[in-house]
Amino acid sequence: MADTAKQWFVLHTYSGYENKVKENIESRASSMGMEENVFRAIVPEEEETETKNGKTKTEMKKTFPGYVLVEMIMSDEAWFVVRNTPGVTGFVGSHGAGSKPAPLLPEEVDHILHSAGMTKRAHNTDFSVGEVVTIVEGAFSGRSGKITEVDESQMKLKVEIDMFGRLTDTEVDYDFVDKQ
Repeated sequence: MADTAKQWFVLHTYSGYENKVKENIESRASSMGMEENVFRAIVPEEEETETKNGKTKTEMKKTFPGYVLVEMIMSDEAWFVVRNTPGVTGFVGSHGAGSKPAPLLPEEVDHILHSAGMTKRAHNTDFSVGEVVTIVEGAFSGRSGKITEVDESQMKLKVEIDMFGRLTDTEVDYDFVDKQ
């Protein structure tokens, strides 16, 4: 029986092939009709600044060299498609012999994606002032409001909500809202 929840799994890959594996997973999911089971593949990276000989250079470094994260619903078909992608040597947390791997914990995913400057939700993140959104997590879950400010660098929004008949601004993460 397949699990119906989207979860994140870690793939072990040949070192240096992380981006190629990411592309291969995305194209295989599309060509094999697995878009409903395989959603995203990411290579977590962090910006690193280095000063050498008086010159400052900023580049993106892989946070986990040799690994790719994939968001998927674990089914036999999806497991087979991802496991047999060129460059993938296996799932982390699988005990071999065809056993399904253990997913990452939500806190681990949140931490990894946040440090890589990404959101845990795959929906559109281009918000604009005046747009109406619904808050889906936190103290104001279920309330709708109008965006009054967008902070793309911090991935936060100021949303004007109605509290006891008064309009009040609240700050929420991109992850905590859905577009209407």
